[in-house]
This record gives sequence, structure tokens and C-alpha cells, in this order.
Amino acid sequence: METQQELDYNRIAAAIQFFKEHYKLQPTLEDVAAHVHLSPFHFQRMFRNWAGVTPKQFLQYLTAEYAKDMLRSTRASLFDVAFETGLSGTGRLHDLLVKVEGMTPGEYKNGGGSLHINYSFADSPFGKILVASTSKGICHMAFVDKGEQQALDVLKAGLPNARYVQVVDLIQQQALFVFSQDWSRLEEVKLHLKGTRFQIKVWETLLKVPSGGFTTYGDLAANAGYPGASRAVGTAVGNNPVAMLIPCHRVIRSTGEIGGYHWGAIRKNAIIGWEASLKNTREQPRSPAH
Repeated sequence: METQQELDYNRIAAAIQFFKEHYKLQPTLEDVAAHVHLSPFHFQRMFRNWAGVTPKQFLQYLTAEYAKDMLRSTRASLFDVAFETGLSGTGRLHDLLVKVEGMTPGEYKNGGGSLHINYSFADSPFGKILVASTSKGICHMAFVDKGEQQALDVLKAGLPNARYVQVVDLIQQQALFVFSQDWSRLEEVKLHLKGTRFQIKVWETLLKVPSGGFTTYGDLAANAGYPGASRAVGTAVGNNPVAMLIPCHRVIRSTGEIGGYHWGAIRKNAIIGWEASLKNTREQPRSPAH
């Protein structure tokens, strides 16, 4: 049975898809509300509660022109910080709060037989999500699109001999604050990931792209120290085991087109617009107190 948050997201996703497919016809609020079986008033209110902005404002964040502007802005800001800190440093950029630790060969030996993994299911603004953790950090986060059992099977396939317990722990709760409107509650999140040295480097480099910002596969390869390896970098991005926390949704095409995503193009549009609306809301100057 769908939760209210899942139902709302599914309507948001259907609305975004309708807008994307019919944008040349300039659909009205009434058109989209009818498509998702809501009155215009209730659709507008639901959308604003979810995104913090109106559907019309939200769509502005999904244009190629906006994406190209933000891509240039992100490149400039990353260059400035890189110049000051050096790309070989730990890269404490922007509000970077996620640290990656790679699993040792001993930890994933024999299918992870020495690991204890807690997992739980939670609601998010983008549908149900599965989150799993070892004692060292989050090892897996994935959207649940084909049922909880299928999502759990995918988790266990990576480390089949680990011991799994369905329980919510503090590591998971802290990581799920990424979905909170108030990111001040999000302290440092630790990730404990199985990956090659190349994959870990790509994932760490992705963490330097700020919320609301973008990078391209070519820029990501260059910043990771592998210029010209865009295809291999793209594979590493596609193998990201931690949705949202490692922001592979911020990788777009150099043309400003949003492109594909492991968890679906519509969800990628939803996440990008949601992050952009949060970013722009935070940056708006507050009115002086009277």
C-alpha cells in the first residue's frame, strides 16, 4: 500500500513527465492537474508543499539554458576552491559533509562474510528508499521501484555472505537527513563502500559538486585526475551504490540536457528541480524585520 508521500511523489513525477512531453503546447496548470486527477488548487498546493515553489517556477530549473548557466557557475566556483586548496587535498568544498572510506579486501573477502549490515526502508520525497549500513558508515542507498524484496535482493547480491538485520540505526537516520528541508541537521555522513580505487576516486570527486550545481562526464574525469576517461567515469557513475548522497544526478551533458539516470530520467528531473528550488530559496535575501 502506498504511503501519502509515495502517492504525492508519483503524482509529481507524472506531472513532470506531462510537462516535459507537452512543453511545446504550453500546458496550463489546469491541464496538468487534470492529468494527475487533482483540482488545480490541490495540485498547486501539493506541488508547492513538495518543492517549495510553483510548478511554473520549478520547470524553469529544468531548462537547458538554466542548466548551462549553473554548469558554468559550478565550474568557476570549483576552480576557485581548487586553486586555493589544491585538487590533491581532501577537497572540503562548499557544504561537503560526506566522507568516503573504501572497504578493505578483508572486509569484502568471501562475499563480505565478516560484515554485519543493518538495513531499513524509509519514505523520501522521491519514493521509498532502502538504506543499509555497516558499523563504519552507509554502504548502500537505493530507490525501491520494484518492491522491497527485489531491492533487498540487489543489496545482498553485492555482499551475499554478510549478516543482514532489518533495523534502523543512527548512521541511517543521519544519512536520511539529506532529504530534510533543513540541512543544518545533517552532520558529517560516513560512507563505507565496496569499490575499486578508480571508482572511489570518481565518487569522491562527485562529492565536490554542490547541491544545485552540475558537472559533465568530461569535467568529472578531468577533476578526478583521469582526463580523457569519460566513458570509464560514466561507468563508475552508473555503479554508484549510494543514491543521493553521492550525487550522480548532478552529472549532465555539456549541452545542458539533463540526460539519463540509473533511477530514471523523470526522477533525475525531480531531484534536480528540487535541489535548485532549495538552493534558490536559501539564497533569497530575507526581508528586514519590522
